[in-house]
Amino acid sequence: MLAKGKIICIICLLCLIITAVFILFGRKSSFAEQSLPIVVTSSQVDQPLLTNSMQPNVIQTENVTNSGANSDNKSSVDTRFLPAAARNSQLKFNIKWAFGGKSQRGWYIYARLINHLIGVEASVDSPEFAAALARWQETAGLPPNGVLDEATLAVIVTYWQANRLKLRGYALPNELTTAPATDFYDPLRAEELRQLEQNTYAAYKKMVAAAVADKSLNLATDGRGNLAPTEKFLKIISAFRSREYQNKLRRETPNSGRAGLAVNSPHFTGRALDIYVGGDPVETKDANRAYQVLTPVYRWLVKNAAKFGFKPYFYEPWHWEYAPD
Repeated sequence: MLAKGKIICIICLLCLIITAVFILFGRKSSFAEQSLPIVVTSSQVDQPLLTNSMQPNVIQTENVTNSGANSDNKSSVDTRFLPAAARNSQLKFNIKWAFGGKSQRGWYIYARLINHLIGVEASVDSPEFAAALARWQETAGLPPNGVLDEATLAVIVTYWQANRLKLRGYALPNELTTAPATDFYDPLRAEELRQLEQNTYAAYKKMVAAAVADKSLNLATDGRGNLAPTEKFLKIISAFRSREYQNKLRRETPNSGRAGLAVNSPHFTGRALDIYVGGDPVETKDANRAYQVLTPVYRWLVKNAAKFGFKPYFYEPWHWEYAPD
């Protein structure tokens, strides 16, 4: 009887151990499903790696939307990404990096382009933005933490740069056409400075016609679907440039840096257009660019220019290149 009692006690003890293990691991699994690690980075980033040799693992971004969190779990997604949202509200102004030989601070100027890239309209310091960014980070092979830190910014900038105009050949005379002065911001611009590649000009005119048809932009027209002579928005500031003219500009602005006037400029192809989007037409100071990216015309271009084959140069809100897919 004593031996049987011992056996029963041992069996009961084993049952208690098995039950405790089951409860412990079951709870750990439940907690793991509800949590998302947030990687917090320093707002003082001295040397982010922004090199053109980087090849981000990004195939498709246009279909990324804010629909990943449906109405049933929206509140849980918001709560989960609150730490990331708080971090983004700091980094958008404070993160230090460099581009084109110039020191940069924050990424707030590029918020519209980032919104478009990750497919969400939410404010960049919102949990919805962080959630959409996390989904994009996953497609890019980055930790999906929802924080737009130096590593994520490096991949985004590289992605933008990789999608710019690949052609760098000098435009041949028979590839160029001369646009009328009414298409230019400066109607007195010399004829030789009003040249651009023929397909680029055709695409530009279609894009302008679409913008004119969008009544929300309130653009002045001539009654025939064209911009009125008095309208400045969307007029061409600069198109094809000869090497001689580009060198002249570089001599006149020696402090523009590599982010400004390139030695091998895409304007040589006749497929790069500087388009007026507001403010000082081509001033690269942060205050001017921050103003330009808030204008309705710039926001319209971010959403619609690609439909007509135009890709942005992220650093200059006015610079658009004809590089159809």
